[in-house]
Amino acid sequence: MSKTIQVSLSTLAKTIDHSLLHPTFTDADVLAGIQLAKSYNVATACIKPYHIPLAKKELSGSSVLICPVIAFPHGNSTTEVKVFEANAAAEAGGQEIDMVVNIGKVLSGDWEYVTSEIRQINEAVTKHGAILKVAFVKTSTGYGFVKQSDGSYNYKGATPPHLKIMREHSAPEVQIKAAGGVRTLDDLLYVMSLGVTRIGATATAAILEEAKQRGIGEELVTVEVKVPGGLGGGY
Repeated sequence: MSKTIQVSLSTLAKTIDHSLLHPTFTDADVLAGIQLAKSYNVATACIKPYHIPLAKKELSGSSVLICPVIAFPHGNSTTEVKVFEANAAAEAGGQEIDMVVNIGKVLSGDWEYVTSEIRQINEAVTKHGAILKVAFVKTSTGYGFVKQSDGSYNYKGATPPHLKIMREHSAPEVQIKAAGGVRTLDDLLYVMSLGVTRIGATATAAILEEAKQRGIGEELVTVEVKVPGGLGGGY
């Protein structure tokens, strides 16, 4: 028996962090991307911190949140620098903060360092009312969102086995973000069926236009979940 989930166009849109992080993006590229995020009423526009003022101006009056990245994409800054950057981003208007932990420390199993870093940055952003989202985090730390990929440009993106493990071992209140690899509507529906509540995507327009073409509108409808072709163990 095939698996189904209920979705609407707005629930799909609100799973998307529209990613505007490519290193070659000009101010004009980012402006166009922010306007696209607003037009589709997605969850957030995910930007570099220096674009926060532009995002605040363009997204004023909308429900699209501002999501700056911290220590992106490699997470190699010292904790003190990350705390400063996160505090500045939240103070400037960042509402959801995407941080990258020290990947080498994660791979070394130094969870004391990782947990301490996350705690300090979480304290810095939450005092401004922002939410912290963490890339490569040990899920027992239990902060807001956990994000499967570090967002660099030579990775294969979120993989279903990892997403399943993260959902299984994260507390119910911890949301899971699949960063990268979700490029089609079927991809999105599939990861949602695994318990993912947010994705990082550049293919926002393609995904949501495909949803419209399939008859998904503002009313909840039941749709079949298909395993996207070529998923094998990942995207």
